[in-house]
Amino acid sequence: MLDMNFIRENPDKVRWMLEARGMEVDLEGLLEWDRKFREATTEVNELRHRRNVLAETIPRAEDPQEKRKLIEESREVNRRIKELEGVRREALRKREEIRLLLPNMPRPGVPVGEDESDNKVIRSWGERPTFSFPVRSHQEIGEELDIIDFIRGSRMSGTGFYVLKGDGARLERALINFMLDLHKQQGYAEIFPPILVRPEAMVGTGQLPKFQEDMYWCERDDLYLIPTAEVPVTNLHMNEILSAEDLPLYYTAYTPCFRREAGRHLYEKGVIRVHQFNKVELVKFTLPEDSDEELEKLTADAEEVLKRLELHFRTVQLCTGDLGFSSANTYDLEVWMPSFETYVEVSSCSTFTDFQARRAKIRFKRKAHLESEFVHTLNGSGVAVGRTMAAILENYQLEDGRVEIPKVLRPYMKGQEVIERPERRLTLFKA
Repeated sequence: MLDMNFIRENPDKVRWMLEARGMEVDLEGLLEWDRKFREATTEVNELRHRRNVLAETIPRAEDPQEKRKLIEESREVNRRIKELEGVRREALRKREEIRLLLPNMPRPGVPVGEDESDNKVIRSWGERPTFSFPVRSHQEIGEELDIIDFIRGSRMSGTGFYVLKGDGARLERALINFMLDLHKQQGYAEIFPPILVRPEAMVGTGQLPKFQEDMYWCERDDLYLIPTAEVPVTNLHMNEILSAEDLPLYYTAYTPCFRREAGRHLYEKGVIRVHQFNKVELVKFTLPEDSDEELEKLTADAEEVLKRLELHFRTVQLCTGDLGFSSANTYDLEVWMPSFETYVEVSSCSTFTDFQARRAKIRFKRKAHLESEFVHTLNGSGVAVGRTMAAILENYQLEDGRVEIPKVLRPYMKGQEVIERPERRLTLFKA
């Protein structure tokens, strides 16, 4: 959430931001409701002062006629205060409804552009693999090796769900454990949070109210299935005042994630865009002056996952038109997918400045006697597990149909070096 004083004092900057992001929000309506709120507040404060003066004057009034006039004025003041309090509440409600729809201000240096075609490639790592045989997609590989079952997943849950079987399930679990172990070495404390959260938590990180239609909502209990571990981990400190001495805080968490989005563009099949997926998340709470540097470190920590898996990837800075709602600056890590002949995003690393902290009321104090300030929050996927597994299946595929297991994952799979067709298909899910 943007600071109201900033909006009030810099409307032209906010207008530029909305234009640069390609978004329409009723900024003029927000400013008008803010004007009504402040005018009503000023008049209420003046009337309260007058009421206090009358409360002292009436008992001392000796003239009965004058006393009656003062009493009548006091009643009128109370009536007017009550009326204005209603105006004030309504104006504040309307103002805040619009303010929650305003996205974050981009950081200096974020490229201005309309969409992903205007994103800036910062660096790349590794080389694209070459193959002497026709490349198969991860979906084809998964079905041929009997490690991914799309038919049964759709049968029980609908389109956009799948079942991992045998070595597919083991590979997914190996990836999760490898990522968590690596991030622990990098200094992150592991968290295993709830995957159902209250609406306030979703508002805190910016998913609500704008993206309500993309969320799975348990209406009976008014709880939401999380779209990312960013939501519960960031809200660990909602409504708290931290000490500057405790910052920065680094957390990592594995959770399943849930999104209602339907399959889009060229990723209509496979595990790239689905409704349920696993992800390992990185979350930071930092001092405001450190957040830009901490974003570079967080991005490097996520990049290390792909380097150790020896997957070719590139790091891309998102332009204003492609920037997430809450983000002030984002680096996407995009891994090479041979069957698509393009890159696929497996991590978004972002700084949110004080945008989320203001919504979730996460503050800190530099000294006990000083006023509290809002922390800066950052997060990034470290990384999306399903998409990374798909990248492994495609980049490590062998001509005979088998898939080589990345060296760094072999200790997590009891030394197994390749995934091959089982002697008996796992129709009954037997080991």
